[in-house]
Amino acid sequence: MSGLRIAIIGAGSVGFTRTLVRDILCVPELQGAEFVLTDINAHNLAMVREILERMVAANGLPARIVATPDRREALTGARYVVNLTRIGGLEAFAEDIRIPLRYGVDQCVGDTLCAGGIMYGQRSIAAVLDFCRDIREVAEPGARLINYANPMAMNTWAAIDHGGVDTIGLCHGIQHGARQMAQVLGVENPDDLEYVCTGINHQTWYVDVRVKGRKISGDELLAAYERHPVISSQEKVRIDVLRRFGVYSTESNGHLSEYLPWYRKRPEEIGRWIDMSDWIHGETGGYLRVCTEGRNWFEEEFPQFLASSDKPIDPARRSTEHASYIIEALETGRVYRGHFNVKNRGLVTNLPEDAIIETTGFVDRFGLNMVAGLTLPDACATPCIASINVQRMAVKAAVTGDVGLLKLAVLNDPLVGAVCTPDEVWQMVDELLVAQAEWLPQYAGAIDDAKARLAGSGVKRREWEGAARLPVRSVEEIRSARRTGNETVSPDEQIVA
Repeated sequence: MSGLRIAIIGAGSVGFTRTLVRDILCVPELQGAEFVLTDINAHNLAMVREILERMVAANGLPARIVATPDRREALTGARYVVNLTRIGGLEAFAEDIRIPLRYGVDQCVGDTLCAGGIMYGQRSIAAVLDFCRDIREVAEPGARLINYANPMAMNTWAAIDHGGVDTIGLCHGIQHGARQMAQVLGVENPDDLEYVCTGINHQTWYVDVRVKGRKISGDELLAAYERHPVISSQEKVRIDVLRRFGVYSTESNGHLSEYLPWYRKRPEEIGRWIDMSDWIHGETGGYLRVCTEGRNWFEEEFPQFLASSDKPIDPARRSTEHASYIIEALETGRVYRGHFNVKNRGLVTNLPEDAIIETTGFVDRFGLNMVAGLTLPDACATPCIASINVQRMAVKAAVTGDVGLLKLAVLNDPLVGAVCTPDEVWQMVDELLVAQAEWLPQYAGAIDDAKARLAGSGVKRREWEGAARLPVRSVEEIRSARRTGNETVSPDEQIVA
């Protein structure tokens, strides 16, 4: 399909970009597309360009790969823009974890809600609005933004309400959870498992689960999870919520534990609810650790990435990431069903109209066609609404640069509110603002005042590594783990989640 231009911002997330482009090239009609890559990291940009050019050449495809550090150049004429960025990189991410720990806030991921997720939103939204301005000015008229970057709901909310760009938010938590569910239910053929999910990103719920058309009750699902010899010990939070709510969460144990105020508020209790066999089950700062290891390891793994690019593209190995299927549906008319982050506007009856929800829908040549009239169980809707209220305040703060509103958003976060006093929150936010000032242009005029308040503050803090922290492994330690078969997932695959 000549004339189709797909721009990828943050393409230096090499593993994810490779997967995304390979998925799109599985579609015959899309094999003539032009992929324009942009990133502020010139080294990573060069690496991903080399990988993709080799992939295209090895498969004899007419696709064209272009790489440029100039974002506006990349967006010029683009029909689709994919956002894979992590604003502030791992340096800012480390502060999202380290500073809240001083005030007792122990996060596993910190990229969606909690103090870390809210600050990540402040950095991301400032950039997303710049992306949207460029899309409006130089992209193809009616261009769509496909957002993979966290915090998903806040970024998508800002892009739609304040960026003026048609935006779809995408995440893979639902697909990953479905694979796990098939495992505990003993479903060998993925097509035999049907499900409908609804809620908000990272707090979405499997409200209807069927195997070969037979509906699976909450009690049957609970029994299946409780008897599984491995998953029963890894997913203690999710299983406890399933037991009490009657509905299973799409999100991992570590993620879910951050959004509910009950599981991470007492250091001595955290160990009861998490599992240290993998970071995603609740390790303190686990996602930061694995991303850091992935960055350090990638130079080691790059030759293997490059060599694998010579292999034929196999449509049978196309990933379950939504982006390629959405573009295929919009361009060819082939219908695709998935779960997408969009404005609510009545789709979920008991969540706020203005919220960004994650729910089921179909895509074809005419666009997104969402299923309307879904209703969450009250137990699931209640924590979603609490998170939505925090997201709404955080988006307004990011757009306006209102420090007072930012502090109120953090204060009302469920986990932060369960752990911190108001004075602690006020000081913690000032400390985060000062530490991350270079990525927060909307707060430029407030940083000196924050420094002055910190100089005169008497709120106590502590140096604490958290209840379940593991050290970052060296390249040699990762190499050793791979030799012994103890490394099961490439860290690079988890850079975007």
